[in-house]
Parts: sequence; C-alpha cells; structure tokens
Amino acid sequence: MRKYKVALSIAGSDPSGGAGLQADLKTFSACGCYGATAVVAVVDENTAGVTGVHPVPVNFVVGQIRSVMDDIGADAVKIGMLHSSELIVAVRETLGRYDTRNIVLDPVMVATSGDPLLEEDAVGTLKNVLVPFARVITPNIPEAEILLGERIQSQDDLPECARMLSQDGKVSVLLKAGHLSDEKLVDVFYNAETDEILKLESRRLDTKNTHGTGCTLSSAVASFLARGYSLNDAVRSAKDYITRAIEAGARYEIGHGHGPVHHFFNFWD
Repeated sequence: MRKYKVALSIAGSDPSGGAGLQADLKTFSACGCYGATAVVAVVDENTAGVTGVHPVPVNFVVGQIRSVMDDIGADAVKIGMLHSSELIVAVRETLGRYDTRNIVLDPVMVATSGDPLLEEDAVGTLKNVLVPFARVITPNIPEAEILLGERIQSQDDLPECARMLSQDGKVSVLLKAGHLSDEKLVDVFYNAETDEILKLESRRLDTKNTHGTGCTLSSAVASFLARGYSLNDAVRSAKDYITRAIEAGARYEIGHGHGPVHHFFNFWD
C-alpha cells in the first residue's frame, strides 16, 4: 500500500477560508500532501478584518496534536498563530516527544488587516522557546522587527537581519520582503544548515488579494519538506507556488477587503 506524505498544521481557523487552517489545508493539497490539523483558536474574521479570537483550551490543543501524531504521524509540521505563552510552551513540549525534524514556524503576530493576533507577553516566549525548536521560520518585515527589536530600513538590510534572526545558526530564516516598497520583491532565505543566503526575486503585484499569503507560503515550505525536498529547493518551490497563487488570485473579487490567493490555480481557473 502507498503512503501519503503528511503535513500537520497547528493554527487558528478562518471562517472566510483565506488564511489559517483553511489556507494550510488547501496549500497542503495543492502541493501534494495529506493535510491534518490541530485547531488552536476559532477566529471571527473575514476579508475585512478580525472581530474576535476564541481560544481552544490548551489541553485540548495538546490532545489534537497527540491524536494525529500517535496515529498517522507527520512528515512536516507547520505552526501558525499561537496566541499565548502557555500554548506556545505546550506545543513545544508536545512536539518534542516526537521525531519530527521538519517544523516550519510562521510567527504570526498581526493579521493582514492589521489586527493583533498574539498576546503581548507571548512574544518573548515565542522567540525563546519555539523559534529555536523550528527548522525554518518565515517572518514578514513587521514580525521580524518585533523579534529583532529594531527597524528594518531597506532591502539591503535583509540578509544580515535574516542571519540575526537565526539565533546563531540554530534555525533557517525565510524573511519576506512584501512590506517594503521596492519595485522588485526580493525575499531572502538564510539556510542555517549550509550558511548561505538565497535571494528569491519576483515581480511585485498590484493587488489587494493578499489575505493568507504568509500562511500559504509557510505551508508550501512544509509541504515540500514533507515530500523530501532539500531546504533550498523547498523554499524555491514554495516561493514559486505563492507567486503564481497571488497572480491567479489577483483576477478574482471576493469579499469587501483583502481577498485570498488562488490556491488551486494548477487545477482550475
């Protein structure tokens, strides 16, 4: 019998379907993986913004993770929004019981709409407890500035900032440049395992449909790692996937705010 490559998402639920677990499952499927989930919060949101966050009890989140890992396992784990210090510690301790190397952390702190998604006192816990445990982290510019405690001024700063975020080479860093204003969008990947910098260039697209881009990119990285790609190839393939998903999604109108990307551009349009 054949076996699926399995990717587990630990994140919040977005009822509008563009971000969070819903985006992760779509991405896993589009990128060739079987997706499983552990729900950490039910988020009341849509394309216009976040109205509220209802946390799932920490022990129930732990139970979901253990149910998946004890039964079907995971070739990669993507971690998204973890809203509290207690939850961050619990997720780290639970995953530490399993031999899962491919952990991709999207350090979600603020929604595309600008709404905060992480309790203020949890930032230090995320940085000190979970970031060193991941294989790859995928911060955007505002998230990187919070983790570094300093402003990022220009595209030229990104390689050094990515190295600084790696915590002395403990974790590889995909630093996303979407919040900068340069005409060309050049994400920077620091591969801590080979001590090299990759620059991933793409055309900047004029679209408001960017809801869930961070979730989608990190889930794509996890998917390709689950399938056995090298770190560099997984990141390159994920960058290509999100670029094409944004391009395809720009042609659609859905909702009254920031619409989603088109996760299934390869299958229907």
